[in-house]
Amino acid sequence: MDKNTWIGFLLIAAIIVGFTMLNRPSKEELARRQQQQDSIMALRMAEAEAQRLSDSLQLVAAAPQQATEQVSDEEVQARLQAAYGSFAPAAQGEEQLVTLENAHLRLTLSTHGAMIQRAELLGYHAAGDSVNPLTLFRGEESEMAFTLITANNRILQTSNLYFTPVETDVPGRAILRLQTASPDAYMDWIYDLSDNYMVHLSLVPHNMQTELAQNVNSMEMRWQQLIPQQEQGRKFEERYAQLQYMLVGGDIEKLSESKDDAEKESARVRWIAYKDQFFSTVLIADDAFSSSEFHSNLQGKYSGYIKQYTTQTTVPFDLSGKTPVGMRFFLGPNHYHTLKAYDEGVAKEDRLRLNKLVPLGWKIVSWINTALVIPMFDLFTGWGLHIGIVILLMTLVIKLIILPFVFVSYKSSAKMRVLRPQIEAINAQYPAEKMQERQQATMQLYQQAGVNPMSGCLPMLFQFPVLMAMFWFLPTAIELRGKSLLWAPDLSTYDAVFHWNFNIPLLGDHLSLFCLLMTIVNIVYTYITMQSQATDPNMKFMKYMMYAMPFMFLFIFNDYAAGLSYYYLVSLFITIVQTMIFRWSLDDAKMLKEIEENKKKKAGKPKSGFMERLEKMQREQQRLAREQAKASRR
Repeated sequence: MDKNTWIGFLLIAAIIVGFTMLNRPSKEELARRQQQQDSIMALRMAEAEAQRLSDSLQLVAAAPQQATEQVSDEEVQARLQAAYGSFAPAAQGEEQLVTLENAHLRLTLSTHGAMIQRAELLGYHAAGDSVNPLTLFRGEESEMAFTLITANNRILQTSNLYFTPVETDVPGRAILRLQTASPDAYMDWIYDLSDNYMVHLSLVPHNMQTELAQNVNSMEMRWQQLIPQQEQGRKFEERYAQLQYMLVGGDIEKLSESKDDAEKESARVRWIAYKDQFFSTVLIADDAFSSSEFHSNLQGKYSGYIKQYTTQTTVPFDLSGKTPVGMRFFLGPNHYHTLKAYDEGVAKEDRLRLNKLVPLGWKIVSWINTALVIPMFDLFTGWGLHIGIVILLMTLVIKLIILPFVFVSYKSSAKMRVLRPQIEAINAQYPAEKMQERQQATMQLYQQAGVNPMSGCLPMLFQFPVLMAMFWFLPTAIELRGKSLLWAPDLSTYDAVFHWNFNIPLLGDHLSLFCLLMTIVNIVYTYITMQSQATDPNMKFMKYMMYAMPFMFLFIFNDYAAGLSYYYLVSLFITIVQTMIFRWSLDDAKMLKEIEENKKKKAGKPKSGFMERLEKMQREQQRLAREQAKASRR
């Protein structure tokens, strides 16, 4: 490391320090953040107080035995009447469970609150469990409550009330009825399970004009859910678990996936998604949600949960019952084609765009995934091939597409290696003080030899977006979940072959074998590349950096999906084979002879417009440099 290198490091450090100083939050920003935190704390305290009051009322309803020992039955009923008004019959009861099931989904409904108590995906299993179906949530992990304002201004939560199941002859339908003291006044919660992952919920009031407040045209709803850890790789699952919602109009908003976050939304919302890495619970309004507030909170590492999502919103409510409150639940996998199918045959303005729940990268990367990677993946998996063969074939196809550009790049690098003695002669002829003349002579040599120094960028220009597309696609492809390859039981997560009971910074508590093999092959490829390229003896630091990069990838990809590391491993193997074939097909002596012939042919030809402009710029720079030197001597 020479003086210039040290100066470069110091300048980089100075830039980082300066950038940090300039981007420090101002006092106003700090005050605004504190105000936001205070608001969140106040909201949580208010929710806790409301829950305490609700629990106290529920205690009266849920403990008639204890109440009877102290007071008469008439007194208990009087207290229930005072607390719940005409809804007193629903204030106490016994929980009953109702099951709805199709080929994909099994739902367990509870008469206590008329909520979905349990949701099971019959075609999937939890990590490490090949017998029981995967459970999205169970019991108290999920709660949905609507706020009812009675005619005498009592405020009730439906989660505290008991419903009565009503028999129905319609397959896949369950009706849970909220009965009042009047036999003809009630509200029905109607669940209809379709033939896939969608269930429709309708809230239909009957003769409730005298039981509920007359001046209310909307109803508040609170929806809360804990997201259990479903995958082996918690770090990755946290990264992809996120609360998302789509506004009426199509814009999709997201809360932070890496920290606690909250958002108030005044615009109308079409759907709200409680998203995990591979599965989601999505609530879709038939009309729209309004005045919404969203919260996303990280859960402890050993809690068994990834995040807790909470939504406070309002839905339109027609007291007459002519327009029921309607919404749908999507309870299923983040599978691109499954989600996209809900928009088939739907007008553009009415599309749900649920396929956006599958993260496919930035715009151009997402386009490559939807136009190339996913169709290619579907084609090969449709042949019934093993997933390892599918990834191998995809890698071969991608390599064949960019093969011509890679060959041009390698040939250009080989020519520059052959020209190395002539470049060294130019460097010896023009010392460092005459840098402009040296650059001009070097560019003239390249032009005469037919070498383009920038041609090495072409393969990366075409290859990088495809690499990024695979980088986004493979870790989020649910098709890899539970699929084994060699020693890896699940290609959707890391394939740890070594575990230890402590945490190594950046590496973690394990070592993934596919990632380790990728690192070793990457080092071999770097060695082959360095041997085939012309290197400047003064650039030893850059050489060391080239060898350090594979070790950096070991730390970066150790937690990533084994399928992604396997793809990079196969890709590097193919690249090494390509390089060996290129080296065998190109002879340095023949290339040097061709270069000399090109130099003779182009010696009498006029220079290209690009070279003329480049030389003109260099001459102008030299003139300015001489004028500055004269001025400094004065």
